[in-house]
Amino acid sequence: MGAARLATVLLLLTATSLPAFAQKGSAKAKPAAGPAADAADSGSPTADLTKALGGYSGQYSKFLQLLHDTRVDDQIKAQLTDSYNGLTVFAPTNAAFDKLKSGTLNGLSNQDQIQLVLYCVLPRFYSLPMLGSLNGKVNTQGSGHEGPYKYEIKRAGDNVNVSTGVNSMLLGTPLSKEFPLAVYPVDKVPLPYEMFGPKAPTPAPAPAPAPTKSKSKKKKAKKATGIADPPEADDSTADDDTQKAAAAGTVVSRWVAAVGVVGAALLTGLF
Repeated sequence: MGAARLATVLLLLTATSLPAFAQKGSAKAKPAAGPAADAADSGSPTADLTKALGGYSGQYSKFLQLLHDTRVDDQIKAQLTDSYNGLTVFAPTNAAFDKLKSGTLNGLSNQDQIQLVLYCVLPRFYSLPMLGSLNGKVNTQGSGHEGPYKYEIKRAGDNVNVSTGVNSMLLGTPLSKEFPLAVYPVDKVPLPYEMFGPKAPTPAPAPAPAPTKSKSKKKKAKKATGIADPPEADDSTADDDTQKAAAAGTVVSRWVAAVGVVGAALLTGLF
């Protein structure tokens, strides 16, 4: 009887302690509130660029509009869904767009506008320390005939300086810093050197050959002054006539000399 009662008590204790243990375990497994918890519940809200930029009182409305017009926002969503590398975005503020020269965007073709927006996107996730350690050229998703457009990225104290070769900027406080999407505000619109840099000078055309004086122009000039044209002779014919005349003159000279000698001999004989 004593053993049976003891076994019953042990079973009761075990049954009552298991639910409490399970409840503690589930409480420990539940993530803390915040972006990480939201990411665990809804997939990854920080991977939505529109949401990352949309909660800042319209400070990025112009960039968001350009993302939408070029359909780059859809491309970014697809990449964040399928990519294991993540993405990094340099997001220009509205004030950055206001600094552009009037007509800069409207003067670009649709394809160039797409490349301008893609230039703001790096093809992998970079935290701020990672960017500071790069210290060199970094590819972007913008590209042209000679390959991907690049940034020159260097550490600048506790921050990071990004240079395009046309303009440069420091990165602001991250708007999203959880993998797979890092978003950094910039106070200038990044302008690719390949699109906005100085163009190579156009080579000067070769000098035109000097105009030749035509006989027809000479004739017209003489007719205008009332002077008759002398008969034209072929250059080669004139040269031949000159040579023949010179030869004939030589023969005549020799004949005259011979006649003179003969005449002198005859006169000497007579006298």
